Amino acid sequence: MTYKDALEREELRDVIDLSLWAGQLLLQHGAEAERVEETVHRLGTALGCDWLDVLVSPNAIIATTSSGPEFRTKVRRVVGMRVDMTVVSAVNRLSRRVESGELNRFQARAELVRISSMPPHYNRWLTVGLVGLACASFSRLFGGDWAVFAVTFAASATAMFVRQELARRHVNQLLTVIATAFAAGLIASSAAVFRWSETPQTALSAAVLLLVPGVPLINAAEDMIKGHMVVGLVRGATGVLVSLAIALGLLLAMTLAGVRGL
Repeated sequence: MTYKDALEREELRDVIDLSLWAGQLLLQHGAEAERVEETVHRLGTALGCDWLDVLVSPNAIIATTSSGPEFRTKVRRVVGMRVDMTVVSAVNRLSRRVESGELNRFQARAELVRISSMPPHYNRWLTVGLVGLACASFSRLFGGDWAVFAVTFAASATAMFVRQELARRHVNQLLTVIATAFAAGLIASSAAVFRWSETPQTALSAAVLLLVPGVPLINAAEDMIKGHMVVGLVRGATGVLVSLAIALGLLLAMTLAGVRGL
């Protein structure tokens, strides 16, 4: 049986900081609680700790780590939730590489700096166009005609641009959803106002699909199934609030445009 050499106090401080940083990136970008907990634990033990006790909450991660007679406890606050599976995948690969001995803690820190500063995987205008195309395609699947397709494309693409701009300015998440749904609903309402289609309600429902909180709701169910009840309940409540914000934004747009019923 082999034993790890005990880490010095400053080394232990550095290891717990790196581990929590990785966990923070995961939680901020849409990873489920169990993945966060496993990654923090894997990274810390791979870098020399004897053990880590990790607690994942909706907006913070707490970890206590020990090595020989030394132990450290640290809290890392998590803010600015969004979904970016590129970051989640990169952090997961990093933890595996550290575990296999490819990276030491200095190289791991450099890699975390790189991951933290990564630009978006896709160009913002490509994202705007593809989101518009996806929502417009759903409008056709829902039975809309080509006029509805065109209106939905314009509405959802514009809404995605509004969402990007508000997120860049760090506007509150729910206010961002309301404003985005309002923009989408206002443009989509033109199909009914100008009688461009027999099914204008399809444009209204399809144009806001980009706002549906799919990842938070899936993570909420998975977290609760795996025993992370607090995180799961908060994520579920967040999904419900986002859904209500979508409805409010649409209601405001339809009221302003004089459109009734979906």
